[in-house]
Amino acid sequence: MLLLALDTATPAVTVALHDGRDVIASSSQVDARRHGELLLPAIDRVLAEAGLRLDAVTGVVAGIGPGPYTGLRVGLMTADTFGLALGVPVYGVCTLDGLAYAADLRGPFVVATDARRKEVYWARYADSRTRVTDPAVDRPADIAEQVADLPAVGAGALLYPDTFPKAHEPEHVSAAALARLAAQKLAAGEELPAPRPLYLRRPDAQVPKNYKVVTPK
Repeated sequence: MLLLALDTATPAVTVALHDGRDVIASSSQVDARRHGELLLPAIDRVLAEAGLRLDAVTGVVAGIGPGPYTGLRVGLMTADTFGLALGVPVYGVCTLDGLAYAADLRGPFVVATDARRKEVYWARYADSRTRVTDPAVDRPADIAEQVADLPAVGAGALLYPDTFPKAHEPEHVSAAALARLAAQKLAAGEELPAPRPLYLRRPDAQVPKNYKVVTPK
């Protein structure tokens, strides 16, 4: 097994290689505006670090969000393209699940990432492997009563300490955590879904209200 894992659902552009035993190379850079520029060089970098070629990859793992439309689609389109070109399966893992796995907490806790527009993407967990609510997007004040007493991880939690007073790192997801989680699930015989994006709201970009359609004569 050689899994190539990647995620662009948060400001982190993160890539990792997992050889079936553990992560053998990884790269993470935080830049919310350059997912497209940074992803392919990061993949080249981890392959070079591991001394392997792309055609050695036997599966691709992609973080499926939730996340902003533009950043998220960079990773998902890249994963699908590699899967098609290499003839290997592509698996989807919820980005929040990757953060939860990296947090390695045993009791109930919350994962929250920054959704912009003064909102967070979030979910509750019973432990680092067990999500107990579907991912949602809300204003922090609207969920304060549900999360105030729980530990929390993720950039969204750190950004709103009044709502998440027990927030701490990790701030962003790592592909290393995604790869380890996916590898464990596959080794246990669990089925991982195809990488379909978790878009919980409409894209930030909107057609101007006074946009005028011109038809050719």
